[in-house]
Amino acid sequence: MSKRDYYEVLGVSKTATEKELKKAYKRLAMKCHPDRNPGDESAVETFKELQEAYDILGDAQKRAAYDQYGHAGVDPSRGGGAGAQDFGDIFGDMFGDIFGGGGGRGGRQRGPARGADLRYNMELSLEEAVKGVSKDIQVPSLQSCDDCHGSGAKKGTSATTCGTCHGQGQVQMRQGFFAVQQACPTCRGKGKIIKDPCRTCHGEGRYEKTKTLSVKIPAGVDTGDRIRLSGEGEAGEAGAGNGDLYVQVHVKDHNIFERDGNNLYCEVPISFAHAALGGDIEVPTLDGKVKLKVSSETQTGRMFRLRGKGVKSVRSHSTGDLICKVVVETPVKLTEHQKKLLKEFDTAVNGSSKEHKPKAEGFFDGVKNFFNDLNG
Repeated sequence: MSKRDYYEVLGVSKTATEKELKKAYKRLAMKCHPDRNPGDESAVETFKELQEAYDILGDAQKRAAYDQYGHAGVDPSRGGGAGAQDFGDIFGDMFGDIFGGGGGRGGRQRGPARGADLRYNMELSLEEAVKGVSKDIQVPSLQSCDDCHGSGAKKGTSATTCGTCHGQGQVQMRQGFFAVQQACPTCRGKGKIIKDPCRTCHGEGRYEKTKTLSVKIPAGVDTGDRIRLSGEGEAGEAGAGNGDLYVQVHVKDHNIFERDGNNLYCEVPISFAHAALGGDIEVPTLDGKVKLKVSSETQTGRMFRLRGKGVKSVRSHSTGDLICKVVVETPVKLTEHQKKLLKEFDTAVNGSSKEHKPKAEGFFDGVKNFFNDLNG
């Protein structure tokens, strides 16, 4: 089944900036994350598709390859992306032989391949993401064999040069007018033969092993951020360099705060009397409780900003704010005495000047004018 265009998956244009890509990914990932959609297999698949799209478009080199060659340019089966050199090599091998060029790759040994990059998905609480944390993780991967040090040959022996390709790793196959190079079938493109393989890794030079790593998460990370651990991916072939490990961050929802960039948002319920008369209230922050002065005649929905009580940016020294939205709470389970007092209060307010309820008066005046206009 063909894959969807990565830009279409994230709902952005091909000219989208890195910031726009991250914002789109975060918004969609939070919406369809499996934790928010338990039992919904389609949400799981959509989340995986979003991660794949962001992994490619969020990396400048991979995005350039994708923009030029589409999905073929980032196909892992082609060694992590078919850049311009990859396509040039393909046509250079074929047409170089046809027209007598004989240059390019002809006769060049492929060499042992670098180890594959790995990804580890890490979930963090909001507190861990904001303040930073060190976590131990276990990563199963192909690691270099300790007994043969990655050579694949039994201790005390070594690999010999392949007699079929003479160490080049490639052979030339002629089919009439065409001459095509392909990996040597004897040594599988390695250029060497192991006659006495290592008993631990059976000649592979690598074996699967689970290793424990301590990952330091910097303060201020957010969903979509990646942390690169150089050389902690899979071991390469025959002692070649290791790949890298990418720790993909996902911040779980919080029961009090909602994060948007470096700002935090929360709703603070207050009583009707407190909203009308004003006074100090306690509001939560990630560092503990602080006092917030609520002015008299505060209406529900009003925003109060606490400077510097948000998240410190992982990329700069700036710190966001905490924005508190006041919600006037209607009392419930009233006693008969309390109901009587409220009715007396309501009668006193409604029977006095309109200045006590400017929004209500303005609303009903607007409704009256609206119907008058309809009746013409």
